[in-house]
This record gives sequence, structure tokens and C-alpha cells, in this order.
Amino acid sequence: MSFHDELSLLLRARYPLIYIATREEARAEAAIGRCAEQQGSRSVYIWDFVEGYQGNPNDAGFGRRNPLQALELIEKLPATAAAIFVLRDFHRFLDDIAIARKLRNLARLLKAQPKNIVLLSAQLSVPDDLSEDITILEFPLPTVAEIQTEVERLLSATGSQLPPRTVDELVRSCQGLSMERIRRVLARGIATHGEFQASDIDLILEEKRQTIRQTQILEFYPGDEKISDIGGLDNLKDWLLKRGGAFSEQARQYGLPHPRGLLLAGIQGTGKSLTAKAIAHHWHLPLLRLDVGRLFGGLVGESESRTRQMIQLAEALAPCVLWIDEIDKAFAGFEGRGDSGTTSRVFGTFITWLAEKTSPVFVVATANNIQALPPEMLRRGRFDEIFFVGLPSQNEREAIFSVHLGRLRSHNLTSYDLSRLAYETPDFSGAEIEQAIIEAMHIGFSQNRDFTTDDILEAASQTVPLARTAQAQIQALQDWAASGKARLASRRSSLSNRIQQQIQSEDNS
Repeated sequence: MSFHDELSLLLRARYPLIYIATREEARAEAAIGRCAEQQGSRSVYIWDFVEGYQGNPNDAGFGRRNPLQALELIEKLPATAAAIFVLRDFHRFLDDIAIARKLRNLARLLKAQPKNIVLLSAQLSVPDDLSEDITILEFPLPTVAEIQTEVERLLSATGSQLPPRTVDELVRSCQGLSMERIRRVLARGIATHGEFQASDIDLILEEKRQTIRQTQILEFYPGDEKISDIGGLDNLKDWLLKRGGAFSEQARQYGLPHPRGLLLAGIQGTGKSLTAKAIAHHWHLPLLRLDVGRLFGGLVGESESRTRQMIQLAEALAPCVLWIDEIDKAFAGFEGRGDSGTTSRVFGTFITWLAEKTSPVFVVATANNIQALPPEMLRRGRFDEIFFVGLPSQNEREAIFSVHLGRLRSHNLTSYDLSRLAYETPDFSGAEIEQAIIEAMHIGFSQNRDFTTDDILEAASQTVPLARTAQAQIQALQDWAASGKARLASRRSSLSNRIQQQIQSEDNS
């Protein structure tokens, strides 16, 4: 149901107190005005703390700097007068006992009158004593059609001529931004060159990064890592290669649904996070990182609101990759937490979205302790596949050494004995191999020479891998994977060379 339809329904059903949390104040008020016109030309009264009531000459300035007086006007109007009262930033006064009591009295009164109070605010803040009286309504970001209309209007007004394909790319780039930000960034490009040019799309991407930073929920990650930077994990790579074109229009015409996502479970330092970054780069999609801990706020309803905001923003930016790192730490054992069920509600909202989303948001969740996750998270339908990422085999360790040394010393890679390095580092994860190379570089640098194979082996001999310090935990993970509950990310076969060649070919293209 669209915002317009939902608001119209609430107005007809005489919901007395409606709370709309949005930073797009002007756009939300315009939407409310359209709903009012379609319902018999209801009068719309807009109030803010500085100016009081605006628009109606008879009440202009009434309630200025007096929120309690602003509510009293609602009672003074005839009981049969149909009206909507939009109160800007009114959340700041809800903790006042007089304001809260007055709103509760009005909520009871307005159930029998064609009047509604709309609290319009940039943030959601509902006190406990008003939670049963207030109905929260989400105001979505601009749709593709709305963005298309606005972009074409601005381009036409400035005489900018862009090819249809560039306009489509421009509209897609603007998804996830508020209408005000879209207008501002387009105006910036026009002010720079006298017209908007295709090269100005980079301005939109930078504005999008700024928007994501301001939410303090999602982070915009640059996708520099390639799938070819991952040593081993051939099963996982093969799975990803087969889905490389799954976000294209040809895939929709074929009847393929959008890929839903992956859950990567396994031992720390084995490349799970690197894989998430490489997927976004390989598929040429923006990468958003979610820190689940940032979803939880101290106010009633704030955590649920942040979760909905995260989902709304991710879907507006689609197609994209949403990376959720160490999801097990956020939702492990939430049943016993003393948070009045907040974590349970956030979890319920999140997994329901995972199962029902139709937008092209590819979710990559990583977990070190898969057994700590609730069973609902592992049910088929939440993710396309669950992969177990274990410790690399000797062949995979050789590939990991080759990746790191090839990046650091591509000119003399052949001077390193890769097979010996792989043989001498059993139970090492990819992260531990990287640290051993860094330590060897310190050894060589301190002696004013290049580091050697022996330096790497010396650094490795001084490292106690996690596989030995957390042996019981890792064995439990391996037993869980061996029971058939997850697909193994690694493959021991001759197909690895073919997969690597295909990856290199796609990376080069």
C-alpha cells in the first residue's frame, strides 16, 4: 500500500493522532495536502513553534511559541468541520505532562469528529504514555517515477540535453536521496557548467555517500577488492560467477528472480568479509555495510524505526549489496535479554524482510558462531545459500600466499617458495598468512633488505594460529558443517583453474 493510500485510509477511519517521521517536510506536507483535497477539500492547518498557525488568515500566528494553545484551537473548531492539523517538530513537547494529557484527551474527542492531528518530525520519539494513542506512518523516499519526473523537469527548465540512457542512469543514481537533495545536487551541476552533464553523476554518488553517513546506520564502502583477490573458496566463486548477470533486465525477461543473498559462516580470518566486498566489485554494485548494533536506540520505538529506515534506504539504493558483518553477535540469545523485547522485534522485522523482499538487495551476512544464531535465520528462503568457510587447505594456502605476494612483490614473485610456505603453515587462516607476511616485511625492512621466504617462515613460527587456541570452538564449527547444514565454500578439484581463469576474464572486462 502506498503512502497516499495508507494516509487516506487512516484519515477516513478517523485515526486521531498520526505520527510521520521524515526529513522531507515540504514533500510530506504536499502529500498531506493532496489527500485532504481528495477527501472533500478538508482544511489543512499547519503549525510550528516560531510562526504559530499559517495559511488561514483568521488563525494566522495563533499558538505562536505556545504548543498547548495550538492544541486548544482544535477544540474551538465546530465538531462537524473536517480538518487536518499538521504540527511540525511537535515531538519536542511530548514529554510535557500538560501536552501529553491534552493529546490523550483530544484523541478521545476526535474519534467522533472528522479531524486528525498529524505530528510531523525529522525523528521518531514517542513516550510510553502516548504509544497506544499514536499511529506511526512511514513516509517513503521518492519513487523512480517521482525522480524521473523531477529530473526531466529540471533538465527541461535549464535546457540540458542528455541521451535517454544517461537520463536513466541519472535517475538510478538518484535513488535513495530525498527530493531536496536531488534538486540541490542537480542545481550544483548546473551552476558549475551552465547545464547538467553526464560527468556530474559523480556529484550524485558523493551526495549519496554523505546521506548514508548522516543516517549513522549504514556505511558506504568503496568496492576495490576483486574475487581474484580471494585465494581458494572455489565452490563459492563458482556459485557467484553463475549469478553475475542475475540483476540484468535479460534475467527478468528470462523469469529469474533477484538473488536474495548469502550467509557465510565459518572461522575468523578466512575471507568472509573480503568476499562481501569482492561480490559488490565483481557485480558492479554499491556496497552498504550495516552495523547491527547501530539499530538499537534508547527511546521507545527508536530501534524499530531505525530498522525500517535501514530497510527503506537499502531498497531505495537497490540494486546494491548489503553487508552485515558478524550478525551472530547481534542476535545471539536475544530471548533472555532484558530489553522489553526490543531485540526480538528488530529481529522479527529483519527476518520478515529477508523472506519477503522483492527488491534487488543482495544481503551478505557473515557469522563466526553459526550455532548462536536463532533457527529462524537459517531457514530456507531467508538466503539463497549458506556457505561454510573453513581453514584453507595446502593448495588454498599457496593461492593465498600468491595473492598477497603478487600484490606486494609482483616483480619477483618467483623468488618466493610458495609451496614450501603453504606446507609450513598448517592451520593458518588467510588473515594469519597476511600478518606473517607483514611481520616478515618488518624483519627485512629493519635490516635494510627485501624480505625472503625464510623471513616469512620465521614470522609464521612465532605465530600461534587461532585453530590451536580455539580448537574446541573450531572443531564444533567443522562438525556442524560436516553434518550437511551448509555448503562447503572450498572445493578440492581440477576445476579451480577454470574458475580462476573465468574470474580473471570477467575482472578484465
